[in-house]
Amino acid sequence: MSKSMTPIEELRHSCSHILAAALCRLYPDVQLDVGPPTAQGFYYDVDLPQSLTADDLSRIEEEMRNIIKENQRFERIECSREEALATIEKSGQTRFKPGRLDDIPEGETISFYRNGDFIDLCAGSHLAYTKKVKAFKLLSIAGAYHRGDEKNPQLQRIYGTAFPSKEELAAYLDQLEQAKARDHRKLGRELKLFHIDEAVGAGMILWTPKGATIRQELQTFITDALQASGYEMVFTPHIGKLGLYRTSGHFPYYRESQFPPIVEPGAIEAMAHEGCGCGELSNRLNEGTLDGYLLKPMNCPMHIKIFDSQPHSYRDLPVRLAEFGTVYRWEQSGELNGMTRVRGFTQDDAHIFCTEEQLGDEVQGCLDLVKLVFKTLGMSDYRVRLGLRDPDSSKYVGLAEQWDKAEEAIRKAAASLGVPFTEEPGEAAFYGPKIDFVVKDVIGREWQLGTVQVDYNLPERFDLTYVGNDNQKLRPVMIHRAPFGSMERFVGVLIEHFAGNFPTWLAPEQVRLLPMNDELRVYADTIAKQLRAMRIRVGIDRHTDKLGAKIRRAELDKVPHMLVLGAREAEQQEVSLRSRIHPQKSGTFPLEDFIQWLVEDIRQKNIPTNDNK
Repeated sequence: MSKSMTPIEELRHSCSHILAAALCRLYPDVQLDVGPPTAQGFYYDVDLPQSLTADDLSRIEEEMRNIIKENQRFERIECSREEALATIEKSGQTRFKPGRLDDIPEGETISFYRNGDFIDLCAGSHLAYTKKVKAFKLLSIAGAYHRGDEKNPQLQRIYGTAFPSKEELAAYLDQLEQAKARDHRKLGRELKLFHIDEAVGAGMILWTPKGATIRQELQTFITDALQASGYEMVFTPHIGKLGLYRTSGHFPYYRESQFPPIVEPGAIEAMAHEGCGCGELSNRLNEGTLDGYLLKPMNCPMHIKIFDSQPHSYRDLPVRLAEFGTVYRWEQSGELNGMTRVRGFTQDDAHIFCTEEQLGDEVQGCLDLVKLVFKTLGMSDYRVRLGLRDPDSSKYVGLAEQWDKAEEAIRKAAASLGVPFTEEPGEAAFYGPKIDFVVKDVIGREWQLGTVQVDYNLPERFDLTYVGNDNQKLRPVMIHRAPFGSMERFVGVLIEHFAGNFPTWLAPEQVRLLPMNDELRVYADTIAKQLRAMRIRVGIDRHTDKLGAKIRRAELDKVPHMLVLGAREAEQQEVSLRSRIHPQKSGTFPLEDFIQWLVEDIRQKNIPTNDNK
């Protein structure tokens, strides 16, 4: 049976086959792997003796246009497994396609799609004819491991996109150009916000003073909101015993995405003395017959232990514990991406322990906090995604009736938001369903940011209890929530959302003083002292070049406000304001009036009024 696809997926999947057909014409020795549609377009993973370049993409595009003009028909061919293998051998695609054929379960329909002389193992579906592809573009070439495994051969991944019309394609390509200009990796270097150093390790972020200022302002903002909502801050270590994560289920459920366990001192030497190799060491760690430590992949088990460190009655609940906790995940090197995909990151994490009766109000409180974050940062365009369990999967732990309660709680909460939400079975965490917030930035890209999860299972696994009003021991319900998600990812997204033009309250340098000559530096120092006393971040351009150069330098550094200081301003105790983010406010003001306005602008956390695009 043909796989069900949306019209845009069908278009892009057809285009990936046209790409593969063009490659086979131009490079007869090419070996094809897979070419699926994606949310942004399509790609095809290929193995070639030579490395492709941007010039090669133009040549491949031209051959694709020839295939489209030929108006080849897409023909579906169903066959037996033996016939499929014979077809693969006849096509010469013997390196990867037999393995892909083996992936198809026994009893499931095996199909190929043919267009012209090209035939490919594929479940479909496709357009009727190649000429129905009206607008496409090959975008880039990247490396990709076969099946995403670093142990397998590295292939070349050719990315492209396709749209129903040339106008839609042009709009998307314009968005890509804007995205390049906003790339947080590029702006991070230019604005000196963060650094990644191979001597420290790939995927490990070094926050420079300017980037650390943004992070600290965000943490202060959310901490104030947490304290107003009755949260208590905690701190936990960066490593914990392996048994803790066996109990929680993070080990071995997510073993492949974690750093290897740290074995207790002397254990390796003792096993070597017994004649045991590395394989036996791994087996003992996995089986639990050997203990060790794990770089913390999640904060929740440690928060559970804090809750469990003292008895609780129903009168104490809810207990809300919050932490900016750093966790570690072993992301494959090909998946790392600046600040948005890293191996060590800090979550604005919190866990609520409550009664079943309190669950609805507590989830609603979590959603209110997420909405506050988005509103404050001008990220009002978002949708909600509910991650539910797949009843047919063995991934999930716990009783079905508890899952039903948890899923009903998040459905009710999502319905109260007044924004679109979708349900996605199979996307829940192994211990509970979740609400994910998907935010659209100013150029239309979507980012998954805040999350709220309802969990009946970890309290069960750790045997958590509280004393009810009948003096019986009862099981609390647990809520996991992180409005920012990860500080690294969130700041990376903010850099791109604002294109580095941060609102005044977040800007690393909020004001820059531009004295017009050396004699005015004394006045600049006096102003700087007053501003710093008001906790305003200020810099002074002490270069001797002309005013125009100083203004240009401040613009490149994306400083929100510049104060030009001339002889008249010094004499009148005034400042001449050039505001990048509130241009309508520019002009000459008494110094005290400017300070009063700026303090209020920071307090209100105003968003820039200029066009960030």
